[in-house]
Amino acid sequence: MVRTIVWFIYFWWHLFTLQPSLCRIKALDKAGNIVERDALVSNKAKGWARSLVSLSGCKVEVTGEEHIPEDEAVLFVSNHQGNFDIPILLGFIKKPKAFVAKNELRKFPIIGTWMKYMNCIFMDRDNPRESIKAINHGAKILKEGYSLVIFPEGTRSKDGTLGVFKPGAFKLATKSGVCIVPVTIKGSNQIMKKGSFIIKPAEVEVVISPAIKMEQGLDKDTKALAENVRNIISENLC
Repeated sequence: MVRTIVWFIYFWWHLFTLQPSLCRIKALDKAGNIVERDALVSNKAKGWARSLVSLSGCKVEVTGEEHIPEDEAVLFVSNHQGNFDIPILLGFIKKPKAFVAKNELRKFPIIGTWMKYMNCIFMDRDNPRESIKAINHGAKILKEGYSLVIFPEGTRSKDGTLGVFKPGAFKLATKSGVCIVPVTIKGSNQIMKKGSFIIKPAEVEVVISPAIKMEQGLDKDTKALAENVRNIISENLC
């Protein structure tokens, strides 16, 4: 329990200490200095994420990072085991990335602003029209060179088992033409179990599989894409 209390205090305290950096980011954005802005956002977000995982007492091992294309945007497709999946992917995979997140996170103080400058996409799952707009916006972001992460299960797993992948999420890849990089997270569900706020140390493994290119035919069949990527992640979970 002490670890959990300390972690939540640190979570908000560190966010407030980043306020000067956020002011600098806003100034760079206003001045049109996008390259420096993006570098600062990535650096600060990654450092914050790594510190959160470290404070939880978890150990993270990443394998397969050589499979990630270096000089182009990609769509990371990951299973979703727990609340710590985002800081794990943000802090322990080198390539800068944003996330497709639920719309409620946009309203969180400070966090919503950081997510905006990270180029995160906010999805209203209860509004099909807004979801389509979010997918189109995400495809635009990918074409502009920013990588994204999606969790096609749509929600966290209760026990670590793999859920159904929603094909609609894969339109981000078919509309933008970027590679899909399957990511398997193993063990993060043990850090903070669904329905609980208690944080416990765990050993987490992140497996990055070879990139899947959007070839002719495949670039239109989101159902086949979803099944293919799910099979890859399912095999890695075994």
